[in-house]
Amino acid sequence: MADKKTVKLTQTGSPIRRHPDQRKTLVGLGLNKMHRKVELEDTPSVRGMMQKVRHLITVTE
Repeated sequence: MADKKTVKLTQTGSPIRRHPDQRKTLVGLGLNKMHRKVELEDTPSVRGMMQKVRHLITVTE
């Protein structure tokens, strides 16, 4: 099997006073508290969620 690409995300912004959709997107990415880090598979669905909350996260490929 080929190696699957991953993306490392760190939450840098607070979900307080954000739209409920953005809060749910952070939870879907596995982030719900400040400075949490998660490593996810690089798929189109994850890229779409990252785009939606790009102002609240930092991405390392």
